[in-house]
Amino acid sequence: MEEQQQSSSRLRSMDSEQLRHHAHQMVDFIADYYKTIENFPVLSQVQPGYLEKLLPDSAPDYPEPLEHVLNDVQEKILPGVTHWQSPNYYAYFPSNSSIAGFLGEMLSAGLNIVGFSWITSPAATELETIVLDWLAKALNLPHDFLSTGQGGGVIQGTASEAVLVVLLAARDKMLRTVGKDALPKLVTYASDQTHSSLLKACQIGGLNPELCRSLKTDSSTNYALSPDVFAEAVSRDIASGLIPFFLCATVGTTSSTAIDPLPELGKIAKDKNIWFHVDAAYAGSACLCPEYRHHLNGVEEADSFNMNAHKWLLTNFDCSVLWVKDRSALIQSLSTNPEYLKNKASQGNMVIDYKDWQIPLGRRFRSLKLWMVMRLYGLEGLRNHTRNHINLAAYFEELVGQDPRFKVVAPRTFSLVCFRLLPPANSEDINKLNRDLLDSVNSTGSVFITHTVLSGQFILRFAVGAPLTEQRHVDAAWRILQEKANALLGSL
Repeated sequence: MEEQQQSSSRLRSMDSEQLRHHAHQMVDFIADYYKTIENFPVLSQVQPGYLEKLLPDSAPDYPEPLEHVLNDVQEKILPGVTHWQSPNYYAYFPSNSSIAGFLGEMLSAGLNIVGFSWITSPAATELETIVLDWLAKALNLPHDFLSTGQGGGVIQGTASEAVLVVLLAARDKMLRTVGKDALPKLVTYASDQTHSSLLKACQIGGLNPELCRSLKTDSSTNYALSPDVFAEAVSRDIASGLIPFFLCATVGTTSSTAIDPLPELGKIAKDKNIWFHVDAAYAGSACLCPEYRHHLNGVEEADSFNMNAHKWLLTNFDCSVLWVKDRSALIQSLSTNPEYLKNKASQGNMVIDYKDWQIPLGRRFRSLKLWMVMRLYGLEGLRNHTRNHINLAAYFEELVGQDPRFKVVAPRTFSLVCFRLLPPANSEDINKLNRDLLDSVNSTGSVFITHTVLSGQFILRFAVGAPLTEQRHVDAAWRILQEKANALLGSL
């Protein structure tokens, strides 16, 4: 009798009623987490190797109840979590979670399809195509990026994957013209503010690292790439017998949200037959707002465009959206066609197979969560979401400007404020002062900010973007910064 009871209560691999029961428990746990999220230190305060001391050194032989596992999550895992969804999180760039995004993620996990080709789940392919056309139209992207033309959109995992696949497409497109032996002569261009994922893509793509040009920027252009600097670099390389083939421009750089001048750069790239990629991973979401759309002017010259819906568009990680003008360039670089994947729809060129637009074969049903976000919030709700954060960042910028001990060091365009603490007249090491301020603030656990370096100066970054952040949280963060600044300056 006891064995029968144990058998009936054992967690099956899948059972609808057990799923209903345990999923309710998990949703309650997650909802309680969000209800109490402000009670946790934003930045985890544990030391490296902490978890090994708390968990067994081997897996259990027999099942454990979910309650025991959730207790361990509460007591052992959450202390080692940095809480990206905390309203007091201002580090890096945001990684938005939302009710709609969570529900879409839940549904995707429940269906658990592997949609590498149309036939494996037609709805997964077709919904992705439709939703990315929706988003392209909302961003007022050129018609060439829509699926109704020669281009189209695809969801990648991250912007790093997006820049890699278009770099490979650009590389192979050029090599088909100049010959494969020319690979060592191919040159890529970007500013020194471009995300490091481009350099990794160049490494993976087998390009000569010395020909991955990182063009210098400075405060005179607000750290945007100068078209003159780019044009001169291209001319020098052509004169040296090299082959320029790829330019990555950024709308909203990681360090300071600098905006590269797309129209001018795009014209030069087009004249020189250089693939022009635009990375708007962070700022692309804000460009849904008409008042910020002008920052994408010039995208009509681009061959590819990328933004991360999982950063600032209420879509749970991962969901990086890439559009290309010529999908055949991607497919020629990334397509494989083994016998075991052949089917009538694919062989007849009647459908899109997204396996040929990405590095891996398998892919998740990620369009579900973006679809749910767009439907449950609507475009106007998404616009107001980013506007709210931009307004909070403007408010923080005002607070910094009212304190003569601090200085804003780069223009604030979106929701990032770059600033630093100024030292007293008799102090020389301003960078150390700001490093110490950063460490002191983050050690409180009440707020988490990060830094960058601009023109050799150590700069503090305050990026507003967590969905739960309100003005009271910004006020609290500013009070902590002032208190720690008082202590540091008082000790000098």
